[in-house]
Amino acid sequence: MKMKIIFLSLSLFLITGATFAQKDAARSIISEKVGIKKYHDKEELDRMQKGQLLELYIERIKLLVKTLPYIAFATKPGVTMTTLGIPNTKDNRETLEDEFEASDAFLETTLNFQRTMLPYSDKSNLIAAIIFYEDTMKALHQYSEFH
Repeated sequence: MKMKIIFLSLSLFLITGATFAQKDAARSIISEKVGIKKYHDKEELDRMQKGQLLELYIERIKLLVKTLPYIAFATKPGVTMTTLGIPNTKDNRETLEDEFEASDAFLETTLNFQRTMLPYSDKSNLIAAIIFYEDTMKALHQYSEFH
Protein backbone atom coordinates (compact mmCIF):
# COMPACT_ATOMS: atom_id res chain seq x y z
CA MET A 1 0.00 0.00 0.00
CA LYS A 2 2.82 2.42 0.89
CA MET A 3 4.52 1.64 -2.39
CA LYS A 4 1.37 2.60 -4.34
CA ILE A 5 1.10 5.93 -2.51
CA ILE A 6 4.77 6.71 -3.11
CA PHE A 7 4.46 5.75 -6.79
CA LEU A 8 1.30 7.85 -7.22
CA SER A 9 2.90 10.85 -5.49
CA LEU A 10 6.03 10.58 -7.60
CA SER A 11 3.95 10.29 -10.79
CA LEU A 12 1.88 13.36 -9.93
CA PHE A 13 5.04 15.30 -9.11
CA LEU A 14 6.62 14.42 -12.46
CA ILE A 15 3.46 15.25 -14.43
CA THR A 16 3.11 18.59 -12.66
CA GLY A 17 6.77 19.41 -13.29
CA ALA A 18 6.47 18.56 -16.98
CA THR A 19 3.35 20.70 -17.33
CA PHE A 20 5.00 23.77 -15.81
CA ALA A 21 8.21 23.23 -17.76
CA GLN A 22 6.29 23.33 -21.06
CA LYS A 23 4.89 26.79 -20.27
CA ASP A 24 8.39 28.26 -20.34
CA ALA A 25 9.39 26.49 -23.54
CA ALA A 26 10.24 28.83 -26.39
CA ARG A 27 7.49 28.99 -29.03
CA SER A 28 8.11 29.05 -32.72
CA ILE A 29 7.86 32.58 -34.09
CA ILE A 30 6.18 31.32 -37.24
CA SER A 31 3.37 28.84 -36.70
CA GLU A 32 4.07 25.22 -37.55
CA LYS A 33 0.78 25.22 -39.48
CA VAL A 34 2.08 27.74 -42.02
CA GLY A 35 2.95 26.41 -45.44
CA ILE A 36 1.68 26.02 -48.96
CA LYS A 37 1.09 22.45 -50.00
CA LYS A 38 0.59 23.32 -53.65
CA TYR A 39 1.18 26.31 -55.89
CA HIS A 40 -1.25 26.85 -58.75
CA ASP A 41 -0.94 28.16 -62.27
CA LYS A 42 -3.52 30.31 -64.04
CA GLU A 43 -4.98 27.43 -66.05
CA GLU A 44 -5.63 25.41 -62.89
CA LEU A 45 -7.26 28.36 -61.18
CA ASP A 46 -9.42 29.08 -64.25
CA ARG A 47 -10.89 25.57 -63.96
CA MET A 48 -11.86 26.07 -60.28
CA GLN A 49 -15.26 27.18 -59.09
CA LYS A 50 -15.52 30.59 -57.47
CA GLY A 51 -16.17 29.01 -54.05
CA GLN A 52 -12.91 27.06 -54.27
CA LEU A 53 -11.08 30.23 -55.27
CA LEU A 54 -12.53 32.10 -52.29
CA GLU A 55 -11.22 29.48 -49.87
CA LEU A 56 -7.83 29.39 -51.57
CA TYR A 57 -7.63 33.20 -51.42
CA ILE A 58 -8.47 33.19 -47.71
CA GLU A 59 -5.92 30.43 -47.04
CA ARG A 60 -3.23 32.53 -48.75
CA ILE A 61 -4.13 35.58 -46.66
CA LYS A 62 -3.75 33.51 -43.48
CA LEU A 63 -0.31 32.32 -44.58
CA LEU A 64 0.92 35.81 -45.36
CA VAL A 65 -0.40 37.34 -42.13
CA LYS A 66 1.30 34.62 -40.11
CA THR A 67 4.60 34.94 -42.01
CA LEU A 68 5.31 38.40 -43.44
CA PRO A 69 5.60 40.35 -40.17
CA TYR A 70 8.37 38.02 -39.01
CA ILE A 71 10.67 37.72 -42.04
CA ALA A 72 13.38 39.72 -40.29
CA PHE A 73 13.54 36.78 -37.86
CA ALA A 74 12.65 33.78 -39.98
CA THR A 75 10.76 32.65 -43.06
CA LYS A 76 10.03 29.08 -41.98
CA PRO A 77 8.44 27.50 -38.90
CA GLY A 78 10.59 26.16 -36.09
CA VAL A 79 12.67 29.24 -35.28
CA THR A 80 12.24 30.29 -31.67
CA MET A 81 13.41 33.24 -29.62
CA THR A 82 16.09 31.00 -28.16
CA THR A 83 17.47 29.98 -31.57
CA LEU A 84 17.69 33.68 -32.47
CA GLY A 85 19.55 34.52 -29.29
CA ILE A 86 16.60 36.41 -27.77
CA PRO A 87 16.39 35.71 -24.04
CA ASN A 88 13.48 33.42 -23.22
CA THR A 89 12.31 35.64 -20.36
CA LYS A 90 8.78 35.95 -19.06
CA ASP A 91 8.49 39.48 -20.53
CA ASN A 92 9.69 38.35 -23.97
CA ARG A 93 7.33 35.36 -23.95
CA GLU A 94 4.42 37.63 -22.97
CA THR A 95 5.33 40.11 -25.72
CA LEU A 96 5.39 37.33 -28.29
CA GLU A 97 2.10 35.94 -26.99
CA ASP A 98 0.54 39.44 -27.18
CA GLU A 99 1.73 39.67 -30.80
CA PHE A 100 0.16 36.31 -31.63
CA GLU A 101 -3.13 37.34 -30.01
CA ALA A 102 -3.16 40.67 -31.90
CA SER A 103 -2.41 38.88 -35.18
CA ASP A 104 -5.19 36.39 -34.53
CA ALA A 105 -7.66 39.22 -33.79
CA PHE A 106 -6.62 41.06 -36.96
CA LEU A 107 -6.89 37.88 -38.98
CA GLU A 108 -10.35 37.09 -37.60
CA THR A 109 -11.63 40.57 -38.53
CA THR A 110 -10.02 40.41 -41.96
CA LEU A 111 -11.40 36.96 -42.70
CA ASN A 112 -14.89 37.97 -41.61
CA PHE A 113 -14.68 40.90 -44.02
CA GLN A 114 -13.29 38.70 -46.80
CA ARG A 115 -15.98 36.05 -46.38
CA THR A 116 -18.67 38.73 -46.58
CA MET A 117 -17.28 40.82 -49.42
CA LEU A 118 -15.23 38.44 -51.58
CA PRO A 119 -18.22 36.70 -53.15
CA TYR A 120 -18.88 39.98 -54.96
CA SER A 121 -15.43 40.05 -56.56
CA ASP A 122 -14.72 39.04 -60.13
CA LYS A 123 -13.31 35.58 -60.64
CA SER A 124 -10.44 37.00 -62.72
CA ASN A 125 -9.47 39.36 -59.87
CA LEU A 126 -9.49 36.46 -57.40
CA ILE A 127 -7.24 34.44 -59.68
CA ALA A 128 -4.82 37.36 -60.11
CA ALA A 129 -4.71 37.91 -56.34
CA ILE A 130 -4.08 34.22 -55.60
CA ILE A 131 -1.23 34.15 -58.12
CA PHE A 132 0.20 37.32 -56.56
CA TYR A 133 0.00 35.85 -53.04
CA GLU A 134 1.61 32.60 -54.17
CA ASP A 135 4.37 34.52 -55.96
CA THR A 136 4.94 36.45 -52.72
CA MET A 137 5.30 33.18 -50.81
CA LYS A 138 7.73 31.88 -53.44
CA ALA A 139 9.72 35.10 -53.05
CA LEU A 140 9.90 34.45 -49.29
CA HIS A 141 11.50 31.09 -49.98
CA GLN A 142 14.01 32.75 -52.30
CA TYR A 143 14.67 35.40 -49.65
CA SER A 144 15.51 32.69 -47.11
CA GLU A 145 17.94 31.07 -49.56
CA PHE A 146 19.85 34.34 -50.05
CA HIS A 147 19.85 35.17 -46.36
